[in-house]
Amino acid sequence: MSGQPGQAATPEVMPDRPHVRRLPEVIVNRIAAGEVIERPAAAVKELIENAIDAGARRLDISLDGGGVERMIVTDDGVGMSSDDLVLAVERHCTSKLGDETLVHINTLGFRGEALPSIGAAARLSITSRLRGESGAWRIRVEGGRTYPPEPVAGAYGTSVVVEDLFFATPARRKFLKSARVEGRHVESVVRRLALAVPQTAVRFVLDGREVLDLPAQDMATRAAALLDASEADGFLNIEGAREGMTLGGFICPPSVHRSTANGQFMLVNGRPVVDPVLKTAVRVAYRRVIEPGRHPVVALMLNVPPEQVDVNVHPAKTELRFADEAAVRSLVIGTLQRALEHGAGVAGVRPVLSSAPRASRIWYPPEQGQAAMQPAPAYPAATQSSGMAEPRLMFGDTPSARTLPTAFTATRTGAGPEAVQAGAAAERTGGAGMPPPLDHPLGAAVAQVLDTYILAVAADGSLVLVDQHAAHERLTHERLREQYLSGHVQAQRLLVPDVVELPRVQQDLLLARQPMLERLGVEIEEFGGGSILVRALPAMLGKSDAASLLRDLADELEADDNGAPDEMASLDGKLDAVIARMACHGSIRAGRRLAPEEMNALLRQMEATPRAGTCSHGRPTWLKLSRNDLEKLFGRR
Repeated sequence: MSGQPGQAATPEVMPDRPHVRRLPEVIVNRIAAGEVIERPAAAVKELIENAIDAGARRLDISLDGGGVERMIVTDDGVGMSSDDLVLAVERHCTSKLGDETLVHINTLGFRGEALPSIGAAARLSITSRLRGESGAWRIRVEGGRTYPPEPVAGAYGTSVVVEDLFFATPARRKFLKSARVEGRHVESVVRRLALAVPQTAVRFVLDGREVLDLPAQDMATRAAALLDASEADGFLNIEGAREGMTLGGFICPPSVHRSTANGQFMLVNGRPVVDPVLKTAVRVAYRRVIEPGRHPVVALMLNVPPEQVDVNVHPAKTELRFADEAAVRSLVIGTLQRALEHGAGVAGVRPVLSSAPRASRIWYPPEQGQAAMQPAPAYPAATQSSGMAEPRLMFGDTPSARTLPTAFTATRTGAGPEAVQAGAAAERTGGAGMPPPLDHPLGAAVAQVLDTYILAVAADGSLVLVDQHAAHERLTHERLREQYLSGHVQAQRLLVPDVVELPRVQQDLLLARQPMLERLGVEIEEFGGGSILVRALPAMLGKSDAASLLRDLADELEADDNGAPDEMASLDGKLDAVIARMACHGSIRAGRRLAPEEMNALLRQMEATPRAGTCSHGRPTWLKLSRNDLEKLFGRR
């Protein structure tokens, strides 16, 4: 350091050289605890996983203060001896690894870090009793200090009590949210783990309030219970396979959706995960049939050969690495889209009327769901058997006066009771003015309300309401999209090609997908110097900013390098938006009067058109009210 002018310079003082030292075990455990036990939900997750791995058939979880004050997890599993307890609270001690390859992992836990981490950050007490033993043993760990095991009375299995979480690491504790928020995170964890073991009864009590009490049940019933069967009506049972992987589970129709992704449960080899590859695949599969900003409700079970997935990525074990992410993505998207491509009314039901969209409370068992997914018969065959003329959608002038069912006409003209009874009899027998009941999911049209909504009666007597504009908008949308994408989308060559500067990584991603981009009407070529030359864009986009479009597409491909251009919102979304606008303007408008044969033809086309349960904007095209729904509306139930 230089001195002041006129003063001699003083030599710079070097700091003492730091020495590498081994940290005390208690500090090591507290550092590791911060990674393994991030919040009460993480601790509960680890304790429940241990109980499941121990073969529990009954799980009781109780929390106070959102889990910060106290959490108790009790199971009826195999239990532990006193020697097991001593090792269980030591780091990296486990009974769950059959070998040292970390490949064939058949348990939820395997790292041997959870109990030592909890004991380092809280007051931990474990009481366990082996089958056949006369008594139990208890061991305590407080802030990393372990006390010797002692004999106590206890039931078969294991009970873990955690109190005063993070008392030994106050810096972590002050970053926790309120007890209500932390409790909500715990509930989410309990629900996901409960789905993984439907054969295990689960009871969850939060601050003295019973949140869950699930008996041992089959997977379909457990999934319906966890996703709330009153909202998750019309479950579809899905199945798919690809390259040694299998996908099963249950999904809800697009009309059942949530504001967050909390209604998406995913298991990989029986392990609950929150994986970005699977979440993206679900979003892409539902993108064309659900409202923007809404999230579908699904419960997926993916089985992958153990050597093709790495579960040892993060201590929380909720993130995975797939050897072939593209194959996993393709399996999920393809399976879900095939299940969603049924016609309206073919599988599931639409929401009943309420202040917010909700599904009716009828849940279809898997065997009924499979039968419901069979394609509906073509309408002409039904009309031949009923003796009706083949209906056609007509877009010319329609009669000013519609032919109404006899009962409706008698009532509106003020006819006496005899006329009304005669009209009702005519309806039951398929008399004049009333088409006979059709054995189709959407039934037979009986009237039009406000020149906008079609009323139909299904074969089971349920009332079906159809928004004629929304329904025909979807029909037109699907027809236009098939025309545009069955071959090549027509390209419009730019008068002056645009040069777009991109990072090398994004440039390579776009050039690697050049053939697919050309099929979508985007013609590009390498221009050198980190640039791409855009020669053509889809004609249907009109005057579009080539540079902005290409940059958006490159950003999306970089964020999801297994994606394809036809799955990206920047391109396919814009194409779809144009098709949707064209479909909207080319569809039957609200307020247009339809003849009975037109209404029936629209219903039949809805049943035969993929994704006809929602319009181009993701709104439902039809509603169904069963006897139970109607009786509830009128207060009869």
